Amino acid sequence: MSYIGPEEILRKKQEYLIPCVYHFYSRPMQLVKGSMQYLYDSEGREYLDFFAGVSVVNCGHCNPAISGPVAEQVQTLQHTTTIYLTQPIVDLAERLAEVTPGKLKRTFFCASGSEANEGAALLAKLHQNNKYEFLALHHALHGRTMLGMSLTGLSMWRTEPTPVGGITFVPNAYCYRCPYGASYPECDLKCADAVERAILTQTSKNVAAMFAEPIQGNGGIITPPPGYFEKVKAILEKYDILLIIDEVQTGFGRTGKMFGIENWDVEPDIMTVAKALGNGTPIGAFITTDEIAMSYTRPGASTLGGNPVSATAGLAVLDYIEKEDLPKRAARLGVYLRERLEELAEKHRLIGDVRGLGLMQGAELVKDKNDPAKVPAIEETDLVLEYMKDHGVLIGKNGIDRNVLAFQPPLVITEDDIDQMIDQLDAALTEVESK
Repeated sequence: MSYIGPEEILRKKQEYLIPCVYHFYSRPMQLVKGSMQYLYDSEGREYLDFFAGVSVVNCGHCNPAISGPVAEQVQTLQHTTTIYLTQPIVDLAERLAEVTPGKLKRTFFCASGSEANEGAALLAKLHQNNKYEFLALHHALHGRTMLGMSLTGLSMWRTEPTPVGGITFVPNAYCYRCPYGASYPECDLKCADAVERAILTQTSKNVAAMFAEPIQGNGGIITPPPGYFEKVKAILEKYDILLIIDEVQTGFGRTGKMFGIENWDVEPDIMTVAKALGNGTPIGAFITTDEIAMSYTRPGASTLGGNPVSATAGLAVLDYIEKEDLPKRAARLGVYLRERLEELAEKHRLIGDVRGLGLMQGAELVKDKNDPAKVPAIEETDLVLEYMKDHGVLIGKNGIDRNVLAFQPPLVITEDDIDQMIDQLDAALTEVESK
């Protein structure tokens, strides 16, 4: 097969796509094929994928256990919509009720994580008798809709010039750059206490819900310490505020648990999912309890939500996760990845912090880890990504300054894959530090 190549793709992109659609790398490649933990470009080069399309292909690229049932469904019944009865949507909802934590049971399907968060906010307002305010965290990312961007605590993603009002932001549990200059556990979780202060001093007390990611992906793999969510949940319950947990990046085995919030002893009132549930097939959903679900009775629909193809993909994903016990695999390999990253942190001045859970790890790059100013190493981060790509490994970057290396590979990787990535990262850091 012949390919037009990256230069022609860039030309068409610049002419026909809206300019907000950006890409990684100063010398990008054209990707044409995927197979489990590998991607291939138009020149036949192989890349070890350590980003998984931003936590999407947890089960691996083009995994036949998933692509097979999807292909069969596409050729059998591709679309109807929810006004007609089909089996995959209800089977997937039943399976989700079995694997989600606590009393979460009822699902509304849509086509993306942004749509899921929008729907979760609507459901919260309906259940809370139209309380209209929300709490969100600094550095959060909750989608590309107007409300989703307004709930987002990252300025680069808040492109809407007139955001939705009634949203109060509170400090996140960013231990490496603690806003209080404290250290865990001596801090006594002041960032969690800030939630109560915000409720009492910055809102009208008509708060419907608080949005939170268990680990903030785009925010910089910011991982709250033990006890954080337990304390936040107790505060929210005190003021009759729902907890909406955004599992769009952390769900389906990524953190060593089926869902990220299960790393804390907390049950969300509403949970949103997307990405890995479809393993590349567009899908999103919000899931809640019987009681809260009964607040949403007026007609609602999503044209593509829970369509037979996406629902079939979701069922195949859950089957594969269970069969291969991917959460356990992510927990085990995550320990090994963390150990190897911490070895590099001891060796390299650019690595200021390593954090995360399971196979969702981040390394924050700073100019000099011994400098108390912790100056973000922004240009160096881009150089590291470019080097890694040129040497056959794809990793991500995120954070408010885009200086956090993100490691979110397909959960089917091996220890040898981790070693390969670490060897290239070691070489990349050595080269960048020498300049």
